[in-house]
Amino acid sequence: MAIVLRLLRAAVLAGLYALCPLGAAAQYSGCILDNCADKKPLPPPNSDQNKGPSSGDQVPASPGGSGSWAPSAPSPPPSYSPQPSGASAPGDFDFYVFSLSWSPGFCDTGGDEKAPDQCHAGSGLGFVVHGLWPQYNQGFPSDCGGGSPSWMVLQSIEGLYPDTGLARYEWRKHGTCSGKSPAAYFADVRRARDLIVVPPAFQNAQTEQDTSAIEIERAFYTANPRLRPGMMAVECVGRELSEVRFCLSKDVRNFVPCPEVAQHSCYAPEIAVAPMR
Repeated sequence: MAIVLRLLRAAVLAGLYALCPLGAAAQYSGCILDNCADKKPLPPPNSDQNKGPSSGDQVPASPGGSGSWAPSAPSPPPSYSPQPSGASAPGDFDFYVFSLSWSPGFCDTGGDEKAPDQCHAGSGLGFVVHGLWPQYNQGFPSDCGGGSPSWMVLQSIEGLYPDTGLARYEWRKHGTCSGKSPAAYFADVRRARDLIVVPPAFQNAQTEQDTSAIEIERAFYTANPRLRPGMMAVECVGRELSEVRFCLSKDVRNFVPCPEVAQHSCYAPEIAVAPMR
């Protein structure tokens, strides 16, 4: 069944590519994910990967944060390994992947225990920033070394992430590979967030919705005229929406095509969108 769905999705994307030519930008191909982990198949229902909006790697939040646990990006499958340490200098990558987590879905799939401040009733959170990840066409850099963000920088990005601990963790694992200072990197994160227009259906979701990856993508294409088929992916945990990911240029001003990411969107024929809390 998964193979049939994958073939059907590939056929649909092929038709969309024909309707929306990407011109010279089509040079971006291969493994486009910042983490290449979006190339993974759906994990088994009880897999450790089904914890929160990503694989569920956890790090303690900083003392200045809310005290929650911060999820990292997923680990890549064996065929898409990170580059060896020292393989290239920070800043030497091909593009970014920007990930927005659907907070209600994260909370429903383990987040209640990891992030009570984010998941409490009345939080009113929808899509929240997960991360901005440098990506090679094949593989991805991580943990490139460098200093920690200062207290002043963390104060300046208050509210950008759902938790200060997540901001610290994302800087260490991904931001240090951007080749930028913490202030400049987080400015890019803010620019990426401001670039994405969230469709109206997700701005005040008070009841659970049943939809599909293709319908979610269509809603984002409509809300973001420069976004085209093959430039984003929808992630799910089981059949529940967990996050959406966008491929962005290194200057964080344009969307770029990434067919290898797009074709590995959630394979579930129906996706449940949990309501805001």
